[in-house]
Amino acid sequence: MDSNNIKEENSRSLASDGIVNQKISNPIEKPKIMPLNTRTSANRLFSGYTNSYYKTNDINYTDLINAINVSFSNQTDIVHLFYSIHNNICSRLNLNFSALGIFNQNSNYINVKLIDKTGASYNSKIMLSDDENIIVKSFKNKQIILTTDSEYLKLSYLNNVATHVIPLIAFGECVGVIIFADNNANQYFELYKLIANYIAIFYKNRMLSDLVDRNTDTDSLTGLSNHKKLQEDLALEIVQCGNYDKKLAFCIFDIANISEINNELGHAKGDEVIKEVAKKIKKNVRNTDVLGRYGGDKIAIIMPDTTDEEAKYVCEYLLYNLSCTMFDDLGQLKFSCGISMFPDATNKQEKLTILAEQALYISKSKRNETGQSTIVSTNDYNFWDDEALKCFAQVLTKKHASVGVNIEEELINQFHSEKIVSNEHLLDVVSSLAATIDAKDTYTKGHSAAVSRYAEALARAANLPANEVERIKLGALLHDIGKIGIPEHVLRKPDMLSDDEWKIMKQHPAIGADKVLKPNKSLHDLIPMVKYHHEHIDGTGYPYGLKGDDIPLSARIVAIADAYHALISDRPYRKGLSVHKACEILKMGAGVQWDKELVRKFIIIAPSLATNI
Repeated sequence: MDSNNIKEENSRSLASDGIVNQKISNPIEKPKIMPLNTRTSANRLFSGYTNSYYKTNDINYTDLINAINVSFSNQTDIVHLFYSIHNNICSRLNLNFSALGIFNQNSNYINVKLIDKTGASYNSKIMLSDDENIIVKSFKNKQIILTTDSEYLKLSYLNNVATHVIPLIAFGECVGVIIFADNNANQYFELYKLIANYIAIFYKNRMLSDLVDRNTDTDSLTGLSNHKKLQEDLALEIVQCGNYDKKLAFCIFDIANISEINNELGHAKGDEVIKEVAKKIKKNVRNTDVLGRYGGDKIAIIMPDTTDEEAKYVCEYLLYNLSCTMFDDLGQLKFSCGISMFPDATNKQEKLTILAEQALYISKSKRNETGQSTIVSTNDYNFWDDEALKCFAQVLTKKHASVGVNIEEELINQFHSEKIVSNEHLLDVVSSLAATIDAKDTYTKGHSAAVSRYAEALARAANLPANEVERIKLGALLHDIGKIGIPEHVLRKPDMLSDDEWKIMKQHPAIGADKVLKPNKSLHDLIPMVKYHHEHIDGTGYPYGLKGDDIPLSARIVAIADAYHALISDRPYRKGLSVHKACEILKMGAGVQWDKELVRKFIIIAPSLATNI
């Protein structure tokens, strides 16, 4: 076959692959080498090429494919991958240069990085509006172009040489081009296409991976920070405010009846509401505030360097703007807002979020009463208020059990940190704490309050001084406080306890005395009642086996009141006894389990204490 037939056969082959042939003169013409003084200095990181080139018939394709495979395996960045592939094929294929062009969507140009056989690198930007440029044509038309004119690269020092401009297409999307320039472009065409395909897939996967990384911090519905990122931001802001002795407000907004919206109008409508609310809040907060989706229908705001009054003002302004947001079929939305303050309420991050949720629950309760959107701050309520304590329990048990927050531990910590200002205040706090502990045991609801009432009545019948009566009333209220450390599966067991379970249960007097009362000096005089109310006159009680007068009088009084209420109360395994029957049992145990004289006095007053508590 003569030379003209060879050229004709090559042209047909290129056309069959969808290649546009641009100004091809002689594809095997030896290229001119660029003078050294016209290039930039060699790239030190990716240089190291040899100046002796392999002949085309000396190529070990297995070795070449292995080298390219190593490049794809070891690189995580598209530019480094390109450098590595260039290094591996340049000397083997007598490559004159190669170039990678990546489309920059934001600036609408293709950024081209070119490396020649000496390792020198060059950069050029090709605007996508330049429709006559071969790179732009290849990119837009997703078409391979073969040319010998290097003007399209806009690098004046390049000599013309046969080059393939190959679009990088992955999953139907063109992300750029790759260019190979050598005198044997046709011979290695399939290899170049293979490399281009894999680079395109590599880059697309890298883009998707980066997008996932960015979105891990962003809530897909609202565009706000997700819960994880919000907590990270809160941690940073707490440190900053702590370092500069500044206050911080953590606020949570809750959309009323979002569950009803989802149920009645569909989740798409609910998502629309949440998205619009987030958009409104984002538009109207201060530049220094940090937003995030707290979960479900809740939007949280971190307000650094903000007082309680300032936080309320901002939240009121937000509520006003949100109240102007109307939805078809919904009308005006209602909101609840809870605010917790650092360091006023706590200096611990997790506790700060818990208290904000407690305030939010209280706000919900008030909204249900009034029908109006409300704002509640931790500075607005007494932690030991019945409603506040109930909301606190809801937050801890429903939301935070999974992260190891224990409601009983939190209550004890709060109890120890509470600044008692009066006897009435102490009684309120102790009453709330006792009621919460009673709630652990579903079979003894109201037990502590009833025992306190009975013990107070017996102390008066024994003609004890008024201050001693008050002490006994308070100690009886806390007599079972040690159950705070007893597992619920033991407390709530519907039938008789096993020996091992009974050993656990018998620890509660010591737990109550040592863990709850001992750390608080103002409560030390209550310790005997809590610690010894299960001791027996004959020494068979627990936990220390005290007997007779070694058992403090106050503990003997509480023991009778405790036993009496247990006898008249319903249990899963029996109905509560009548007053008469209960008193008969007390008589039988007088002088053995209980103080004989105190039992006599209690039996006299028992009928007057009859109640449904």
